[in-house]
Amino acid sequence: MALLQAESITVCVDNRPLLSDVSLEVEAGELVCVIGPNGAGKSTLLTALCGETAMDNGWVNFKGTPLHNLSARNRARQVAVLPQNNPLTFAFTGLELVSLSRTPHSTGNERDRQICQEAMAMLDVNHLSERLYPTLSGGEQQRLQLARVMAQIWRAEDGGDRLLLLDEPATSLDIAHQYGMMRAVRDFARSGVAVVMTVHDLAHASGYSDRILALKQGHSMAYGSAESVLTAENIQQLYGYSVTVIPHPLTGRSLVVADV
Repeated sequence: MALLQAESITVCVDNRPLLSDVSLEVEAGELVCVIGPNGAGKSTLLTALCGETAMDNGWVNFKGTPLHNLSARNRARQVAVLPQNNPLTFAFTGLELVSLSRTPHSTGNERDRQICQEAMAMLDVNHLSERLYPTLSGGEQQRLQLARVMAQIWRAEDGGDRLLLLDEPATSLDIAHQYGMMRAVRDFARSGVAVVMTVHDLAHASGYSDRILALKQGHSMAYGSAESVLTAENIQQLYGYSVTVIPHPLTGRSLVVADV
């Protein structure tokens, strides 16, 4: 049984469907990327998966039971969410910000600090430990926020099976840190975490995902491996733009090249 199961998710606002009959399954250790044009319903899907947005139809199960059956503390110990926008003006240091994630746990200050430092090292932000958050660049803030949600569910022994939901975490990152972030998220998934993340860069989806969900106007247009989803025909249908898809010269994965 998949760790996360979502079936027939439908979300409407003012009688307008934002999501219509969307389903997916994610195994522990698996990274699923969600792609699609602006307004396709990617962020709505993530908020529906974590229970932040009410569904008009469908259900979400975590470990075979409804996610909403988890107590608030157990949910915080097993499910971490990073939205697109994380406004914060309070002058926390980088380490203090990441340490907020350990509140649901009872692992003690020393172990919590070690976990936060490990998560920060994974995102290359240990040098920001004593820097004040509002003084940092957008990319530095984004990497600290990602370290925070990863530290929240860092250890399986703290809460068991774990789920990480990320909404466009590459926003504000330069190219080196984008790919560093993608490697960190993939490696974190391999530690036994089910990860669902929305991305705009198709190279990220192709290079690091186990499966890809393509959304268009709230509908699931395709769901499967990168090779089956990232075809020239699908991309044309999804974005209305002509592309050529070729094998990556090093990895063999699907490489989407815009026809200029």
